[in-house]
Amino acid sequence: MGAAVLLFLGTAELARSQIKIKPQFPGEPVTILPSDAEILASPVERKDLPCSVTPRKAELGFDLQFHTGFDVNVPLSELDGGDDMLTIVFRVYPEGQKDNSSYFAEHITVPTIEENATGDAFLQGYFDVGEGNYHVDWLMRDRQERFCSDSWDTDASLAPKDKEMRLFIAPKQIKTAQFEPFQDEPTFHRTPPGDDPINLKLLVNFAPEAKDQASLPAADLAALVGILKMIEHDPRVGHVSLVAFNMQEHRILYRQAAADRINFPALGRALQTMKLGTVGVGTLGEKHGDTDFLGNLIEKEVGTATHPDAVVFAGPKAMLDADVPQDDLKRIGDIECPVFYLNYNPNPQAVPWRDSIGHAVKFFKGTEYTISRPRDLWFATSEMVTRIVRSKQLHAEGTVAAAESR
Repeated sequence: MGAAVLLFLGTAELARSQIKIKPQFPGEPVTILPSDAEILASPVERKDLPCSVTPRKAELGFDLQFHTGFDVNVPLSELDGGDDMLTIVFRVYPEGQKDNSSYFAEHITVPTIEENATGDAFLQGYFDVGEGNYHVDWLMRDRQERFCSDSWDTDASLAPKDKEMRLFIAPKQIKTAQFEPFQDEPTFHRTPPGDDPINLKLLVNFAPEAKDQASLPAADLAALVGILKMIEHDPRVGHVSLVAFNMQEHRILYRQAAADRINFPALGRALQTMKLGTVGVGTLGEKHGDTDFLGNLIEKEVGTATHPDAVVFAGPKAMLDADVPQDDLKRIGDIECPVFYLNYNPNPQAVPWRDSIGHAVKFFKGTEYTISRPRDLWFATSEMVTRIVRSKQLHAEGTVAAAESR
């Protein structure tokens, strides 16, 4: 769900309860309080509840949806802490389509505030949109029926060079923001009957780039999940198997056999077992524990007798003390299927060199892509799947030609 976030003097997040208001019966208009409807329709701003509203620019996320919203500041002196509630109501509609408005509401309980407190309360709200131009009418009121209102226009558009990107949200669509990346996915299009879908094996390192980080940053997690969903949603992909591992802990976190879709809720539960920033007793005496783990992982998961149509590694930079020795990789032998590495690197200028997974992929004559922005994700995965499809076709043609020559 989407949410407004209320912060007081730098304190932690307190509330997330935004809802999209729905009509009582399908096809009927949305019903809100008459006073709210009147203020949303009025071109005159209300400031009897002092506040300032700053719209957020729509930005494309790794989930290939545009995220936008607003920031709100309210003087603490205007709030009755412990006995007050702020209610935010706003509507969003595509330009020229007021009858197609989406309404949202949020109720925020104001916590106890120190007497004579100074400064502002800071709120944030979010919602998601597809490509298009939108108008927002917004209000906030307290228990005393004081109002603050505002309105603005916002647009969400791809750059001309990115127009071929296929987003996960339709143009002019308006949705509540999703903060849970592991929710069940809606049904999506698969390869048409009669086509030959490809089967992939995905090995994803769910670990922060820095070894001393105690958690995987939310932005990094969103990018890694976005990589999985982008691959899964490609209509040319028939089945995927998944191995989620953590280089820090030297541990397989989750394994899923080949299936037509990834079990994201199960993956999310498995990732909750990570204990980043700690060192297990069993690993203290290992001189190159990270390297040994990666080498064993490659040997077991890549160096098998049978392969899918491609093996795909994904994850942030894995800068180990030592790369997997080439002699160990030589023992695995030739890999009959293509190997790829989707390396998530939000700041490639700061970390431009190849990591240990990249060195192993290069040894197997694989291809590495750097993923820094959402557009990188779309173009890299699209090109990768196209190459895998072509590789499978060439392999099939070679098999037929060899059979005919006998």
